[in-house]
Amino acid sequence: MSKKLVAYFSASGVTADTAKTLAKAAEADLYEIKPETPYTKKDLNWMNPLARSTKEMKDKSSRPTLADTDANIAEYDTIFVGFPIWWYVAPTIINTFLEAYDFSGKKIILFATSGGSGFGKAVAGLQPSAPNAEITEGKILNGRPSESELKAWADSLGV
Repeated sequence: MSKKLVAYFSASGVTADTAKTLAKAAEADLYEIKPETPYTKKDLNWMNPLARSTKEMKDKSSRPTLADTDANIAEYDTIFVGFPIWWYVAPTIINTFLEAYDFSGKKIILFATSGGSGFGKAVAGLQPSAPNAEITEGKILNGRPSESELKAWADSLGV
């Protein structure tokens, strides 16, 4: 059996709730991907072109600084990486996270929460940040999925 980690970024708490339930369901450790400077409600106003999140998402080279790099990625075979979908892709802090560690030979399974869009080009946008890892588009997990639903999904992945 592989050792698993659920690493997640959550700006508003929705993805955090899902990640915690997934970690229980998949019998995985849990790690929060935190920005050095937390996002405020004003930062997340995607309708404002001057909002922090809007600026970051318009600049594909943007790499928000992480609060820490304490995840012991070397311990894990499978890493579920969760995030809210922003502009049809992962927030650029996910690129920062992937670039902060060596994911060589690791299996990364994405999961996301979304207000209505799918993964879009999330895998394509993240693969260059972890070039020696296998990144798989997992599932959009909206609506507070139950632990049993998430266990069934994780089991179906064979991890």
